[in-house]
Amino acid sequence: MTIAQLRAFLAACDLGSFTAAAKQLHISQASMSELISRLEDEVGLTLFIRGGRRLVPTTAADELLVHARQAVTSCDNGINALNSISSLEGGVCTFGVLRNAGYYDLSDLVERFHSRYPKVKVRLVGLNSSLVAESVANGELEAGLVILPVDEPGLRIRPLFRDEVFYVSANRSPRRGPATVEELTRNKLVLYDAYAGWRDPTRMQLLERARHQGLTVEPDIEVEHVETALRLAATGAANTIVSRSILDSPSFPNNLKSVPFADPLYDTLALIQRESTVLSPAARKIVEIAEHSLVGRATESRANRT
Repeated sequence: MTIAQLRAFLAACDLGSFTAAAKQLHISQASMSELISRLEDEVGLTLFIRGGRRLVPTTAADELLVHARQAVTSCDNGINALNSISSLEGGVCTFGVLRNAGYYDLSDLVERFHSRYPKVKVRLVGLNSSLVAESVANGELEAGLVILPVDEPGLRIRPLFRDEVFYVSANRSPRRGPATVEELTRNKLVLYDAYAGWRDPTRMQLLERARHQGLTVEPDIEVEHVETALRLAATGAANTIVSRSILDSPSFPNNLKSVPFADPLYDTLALIQRESTVLSPAARKIVEIAEHSLVGRATESRANRT
């Protein structure tokens, strides 16, 4: 029993004529008769009494009718759902962003996407890059923005923007020149992204540099948000590190001073997705919006430095 047979059966019941049903389904009358005959052969029962001016459904047809309508309706609903996804008229878009997305002109990412595609539901997850990468790798998210490096295998990675990381202090004079990892390990340090800890990509880079010099990085204070770390640093309680995008933001404390590292340190922002998958139309659109914002941010950053 096929959906085509059930569609023909329903049309015949509704219109009372193979000719009218064939016209509605855009098939020949011969094809229409063939579909009904095959259906009757499969169920072993006569569905219509033929010969009069109008087809007369049999008791068997009356029994089948409600089930046929349910089957065809379910099939149509499934097709409509798939069409909605492909035409950006429905479905759900899942996307991961780095925790400090607001500093990269991404705070209104959902707003911009939703204004263009209001019928698509959005699930935007803001986590540390290591957790975003894990969620994309295991299929919980279609794609995401992260800071490199990430260790999850099976990801397609496309770098977009490199943001320099600075050493920040309320007391250290920039006249002393660039900072070193050795200096960082000697002073009190407050680091954010406490939950991710040493899985955080920026921390991973610091730790690797320290190990190369036989040193260890041990923060005196760990907090979750960069804003908290900056407030503590502004009191002189400890020093911290931030990217240039955070450094250039209007909310950056006025009394904090920043210096680059002697061996420059960078946060590289990248788009990730699983290697074996093709993004849905909705995911592709939100990726385009995010990429456009980051490219614009990179251009603005270069212009400001110039």
